[in-house]
Amino acid sequence: MELNYHHLRYFWAVAREGNLTRAAERLHVSQSAVSAQIRKLEDALGHALFERAGRTLRLTAAGRTTLDYAHTIFETGEELLQVLDDEATGARRTLRVGVQATLSRNFQIGFLAPLLNRDDVALEVRSGPLGDLLERLSAFQLDVVLTSSVPARAREDRWVSHTIDEQPVSLIGHPRARKRARTLRELLTEERFVVPTKESSIRMGFDALAAELATTPRIAAEVDDMAMLRLVARSHAGLTVIPPIVVQDELDAGSLALRMQLPGLVERFFAVTAERQTPHPLLHGLLQRARESAAG
Repeated sequence: MELNYHHLRYFWAVAREGNLTRAAERLHVSQSAVSAQIRKLEDALGHALFERAGRTLRLTAAGRTTLDYAHTIFETGEELLQVLDDEATGARRTLRVGVQATLSRNFQIGFLAPLLNRDDVALEVRSGPLGDLLERLSAFQLDVVLTSSVPARAREDRWVSHTIDEQPVSLIGHPRARKRARTLRELLTEERFVVPTKESSIRMGFDALAAELATTPRIAAEVDDMAMLRLVARSHAGLTVIPPIVVQDELDAGSLALRMQLPGLVERFFAVTAERQTPHPLLHGLLQRARESAAG
């Protein structure tokens, strides 16, 4: 059997768009023509490549494997043409980054910092719910997804979670006159707290600490977004359970103070990438730098 690359390109377009109509518009052909080409490719490969989910087409396991190879084939071809055509004009390489909407902005900037001032790099950063970002990653619409939670992976999913950093979690509050030193149990008993929501790994760890110390902290607010948690920490009179990196600017300025680091409690950060035949060269460097920084 010889692979028909014309059929494969039609499949690639449909997989990326997730919709026959949009793919047909992009290819400037009729929807029936696209459907016919996909059927021919499925017949040649001996596998169904799509399954319907309402009006959306979802890739089967064979479809995901085929998309991986198709992406490599056509992206490499497009890169060759671009390099040959635009090399003299300094064409830029693009890195498409998906970011879990609740992720710390300071962490995002720290991870992407090596690329921010490079003239040869174009960054595209999109935030959203983790599930939506992972679907776009699987369709090669994103190169990496940054998250603070390890995504559950079904058997057909083809992505890898890289642990790139971990940050301690602390009790943060406003500077105040020196008082007697208090133990963690005393703080948990006497203060009011702003905490992440119960779905967060930080919150689960905080609740476990409280249970071990037989205390029931008074919760003033629960917040699921790190940017909002940072804002609340500024105005809340009590203590906020938060990684210091999230409020690093306020700590440096002295408007907030670290009251206590919570023992054994950390927030981990992950970069999720799709399994690809040719890893993205910009991403490889970022992951390596992040690991070295965390280890050092």
